[in-house]
Amino acid sequence: MNASQSTLPFDPDAAAGGALAMLAERALPAEPGVWDELRDSDGSVRPAWRRFADWMPEPAGADLAADLDRRLVQIAQQIRLDGVTHNVFDDQGAPMRPWSLELLPLLIEPADWAEIEAGVTQRAALLERVLADLYGERRLLAEGLLPPALALRHPGYLRPMIGAHVPGGLRLHIVAFDLARGPDGRWWVVAQRTQGPSGLGYVLHNRLLVSRQFPDAFRELRVQHLAASYRRLLDTVEAAAREVARGATPRLALLTPGPYSETYYEHAYLARYLGLPLVEGGDLTVRDERVFLKTVEGLEPVHALLRRLDDDWCDPLELRPDSTLGVPGLLQAARAGSIVMANALGSAFLESPAVQGFLPGICERLTGEPLRMPALPTWWCGEAAAWRDVHDQLDGKFVRSTFPKGGRTSQVHDGHQLRVHEDPDAWTIQGRLRFSRAPIWGGGALNPRPAMVRVYAIAEGDGRWHVLPGGMTRVSRREDASVSMQRGGSSLDTWVLTDGPVDTFSMLPRRLEVDDIAARRRPVSSRTGENLFWLGRYTERTEQLVRLARATLLQIDAESDADLAVQRALSAMAVASGLTPPGVPTLEQSASRFERALLGALGDADGAWSVAFNLRALEQASQALRERLSSEQWGLIRSMREAFEAAFPGGPTRPPPLPEVLPALDRLALRLAAVTGVQTDRMTRDHGWRLLAVGRLLERLIGLCSRLEALLQAGALGSAAGVDLLLELFDSAITFRARYQRHEDLLALADLLVFDDSNPRAHAGVLRRLRTELRKLPLDAAGVAALLARLPAEGSGLTLESLRGASDAVIVERLLALSVSLRAAAMALADDVGTRFFTLAHGQDQRV
Repeated sequence: MNASQSTLPFDPDAAAGGALAMLAERALPAEPGVWDELRDSDGSVRPAWRRFADWMPEPAGADLAADLDRRLVQIAQQIRLDGVTHNVFDDQGAPMRPWSLELLPLLIEPADWAEIEAGVTQRAALLERVLADLYGERRLLAEGLLPPALALRHPGYLRPMIGAHVPGGLRLHIVAFDLARGPDGRWWVVAQRTQGPSGLGYVLHNRLLVSRQFPDAFRELRVQHLAASYRRLLDTVEAAAREVARGATPRLALLTPGPYSETYYEHAYLARYLGLPLVEGGDLTVRDERVFLKTVEGLEPVHALLRRLDDDWCDPLELRPDSTLGVPGLLQAARAGSIVMANALGSAFLESPAVQGFLPGICERLTGEPLRMPALPTWWCGEAAAWRDVHDQLDGKFVRSTFPKGGRTSQVHDGHQLRVHEDPDAWTIQGRLRFSRAPIWGGGALNPRPAMVRVYAIAEGDGRWHVLPGGMTRVSRREDASVSMQRGGSSLDTWVLTDGPVDTFSMLPRRLEVDDIAARRRPVSSRTGENLFWLGRYTERTEQLVRLARATLLQIDAESDADLAVQRALSAMAVASGLTPPGVPTLEQSASRFERALLGALGDADGAWSVAFNLRALEQASQALRERLSSEQWGLIRSMREAFEAAFPGGPTRPPPLPEVLPALDRLALRLAAVTGVQTDRMTRDHGWRLLAVGRLLERLIGLCSRLEALLQAGALGSAAGVDLLLELFDSAITFRARYQRHEDLLALADLLVFDDSNPRAHAGVLRRLRTELRKLPLDAAGVAALLARLPAEGSGLTLESLRGASDAVIVERLLALSVSLRAAAMALADDVGTRFFTLAHGQDQRV
């Protein structure tokens, strides 16, 4: 079919002009028997989409379709620039695909949203009551409204939490419901998520990108804003945390499984938006049934956790012993009521598809009302009558696992191949629903795709619930495909329209007082401090490697033969720094083989300490710091690694020729300079940044001392080539030539590169800054003194005056001894910093 032709024999909107006509003409028809979100049953464009078309941007030319194509590309580019991912990992652990977002939103009319709100708030309140009963009086089990076998066999029903006190009285703070519109236009509940519902961060980012593409339509259609819902979530959790904090300002954190989680990006994005520290299990410890955050200043109490870690991974002591993601003792702290968990541990049971079949009766019993919103027809096979009703009618139905398998809440199976009768409790059968079709722009046409909307109910306390006016709509590629992002689905922004005023609430809460300001300074966890420390080290190490690689390759490429001492020094430095593997013939022995080995090693990401290896390590460190780094810094680091690896398409076995590698190194050097500039000028000088600076300075001192040591040992500074190489590696050639013109005396080199504390690349300059940053770390006087004792008290540890009258041989001997001692001191100091700030050794002061 030609997308430019009308899709219906009579198209009532085809004669209209502008965007409406384009929508009508380019819309491929939805198949019979489904609800079309774009068109009415008579084929006309629905009112909401008519209004949307009225406010679509008008391109300078007449081709609106080309303009939509351009906007779709802009969204994809922005997603890539922001580094938005849904990390589906392959066997090697590499992320397979970025986040997918479509151009057009899903429009939900006010009447539809009123139906959704009523049904979702009722169900959320019901689930809270069910959970309270299961861990309290357990009347539902005693009265048979919920089969005991269904609850007691489910691993998400945590018996240790029975009778536990829940601060604030709320077990569920947020519940997600997956909804779909059936062929009759009615909304149905497909699934519910109660452990750590995902998607809130993606909802925010989707809204940011799509609303920018259609600002007039967003405003004129009166799309409800989202900020108030996030504020309500924080307020509810904070209110419960005040009970735990006992008068102190409560500290909240967002608990993530870590960078290898599928949805880690949204954890970082959400933590930044909410103003919460992003913590992993290893960042927390339990002492005396209380939860503490390990920070570079000691232990800080945590009073509430918004968790994105599933129940069974939360505590290796009482739940999964193989979990490295949880916090030993967290279940005990939760039992003691000393930590607010949003959501409470033990809520995973409610995600079982079998629960859906019992909720209508439970609702009647607990509230005296029927459920307002239907769910998929559900039969739990553990009920003999239910299994008899459907066992020979499985066509057109799903057979799902009742209990979690393989880390998934439920899995779909082919019922005809199962022996359900052998373990009927383990299986649940659900009816199918043909999802409504949402219009997706692509290929010059509007393609109808099956859509499901995830909406979020947020507790407000006192039994009241609020539904975030929006959500995460997911679409599949075809009828029988999953809408799951993990399985190739895509997402839409969800616009909830209103006839009344738009809520313009912002995330800004009440006016802060002085005590609040002091309490809300973001702590630097030990893990964050360590990642920042290594971010600084990897940045400096990569920069020095690039400089050494360029200098070495330029020396090989020079027409004149290099001084043999310089060749020996370059060979030694290349092997010591990982630029070439050990055992390779030196430059002196075979320049061509040395060059091939160096070129091959540059792009070998698996090679020990190669440039590519360090770029990946730099990216991994920044990945673990997503909530602290700007999208520009993260994007720069990622693109830097990708661009350099792209310059080596053949891998280490087939490296590109030297004329192609040198420009790649030049481009990398420029990008590294930009990264350094961002770290220096665009990051807050908190304790985390101090550790980054210390890491960078220590790596610089180690590298510069190693370079000077190698050149001195090889006797390479007696030639102009050796002097030029030293100045290049210390990035000090311009200053040296301006100060000393044609002189290349060893004493002059020592003055600029060792003694001059105004030179940021000189030993004294690095040490001066290092001492300054060490004194600003969160240490008492004794702790600072212990670290500073590793370094010379002032200067470089050697003075220019002490070399008065010394011969070159004596100068070489003293400079060599100084470099060796300073390199050893820097390495020992790096270990001291790690022991003091990253391992939290016993005996450290605790701030409780």
